Amino acid sequence: MASQFSSWDSYFWEPGGPVLRNLYGERDGAALAQREYSETNAQQFDIERGAVSIPRTYDAEHVRAIHAQLFGNVYEWAGEYRTVGISKNLSQFAHPADVPHYLNDASRIVRGSEWSTMNRDQFAASAAEVFAYVNQAHPFREGNGRTAKLFMQHVAELSPYRLDYSPAVSGVTPELWNQASMLSGPDRDKYEPQPATLVPVFRAMAVERPPAPQASKPDAARDVTRD
Repeated sequence: MASQFSSWDSYFWEPGGPVLRNLYGERDGAALAQREYSETNAQQFDIERGAVSIPRTYDAEHVRAIHAQLFGNVYEWAGEYRTVGISKNLSQFAHPADVPHYLNDASRIVRGSEWSTMNRDQFAASAAEVFAYVNQAHPFREGNGRTAKLFMQHVAELSPYRLDYSPAVSGVTPELWNQASMLSGPDRDKYEPQPATLVPVFRAMAVERPPAPQASKPDAARDVTRD
């Protein structure tokens, strides 16, 4: 796989694009986008309802497993690191050689944080830091945003909160999300992301998780005086 997708043009049907090679054989960009959206939505639903098991290892393999599940029926390289540099607007993402380092740092932060005892502000700060590293890694040629959001939902499971990405609930519009993500990138010639702009975003998206329902008492333990 690595040898086949080793250059920018190798990801496309034709040199210069615009349509990525895909397992559908689809060469129309709009049709591919529609099929990809439908497929990844269905896969995400299965992951979220537990029909597909993603091991909660909170490391690079966790991120890769999510991407492979979401996009495995769309792209041959699903779950594989990109081999080319990518950028978006003003954001220049990690050099391919640095992708594993950013994901390892994200894992280190997850494992070193006391998620279960966090209040909302602490959760927002820690989640923003983890996401900033994953976002800067941007490990894949396509589908990084969807993968990172689902990964952050899994991280949130360790805490008293869940993440609600709906703008109607949080007030975080796609424009606000994209701007905060863009501004979280490292300063020029620096390695560390700057997650401060993401903290209020994650605070707004954090919804307190309802307590798990307590199991009812077994029949043998109930008040026998009622019999």
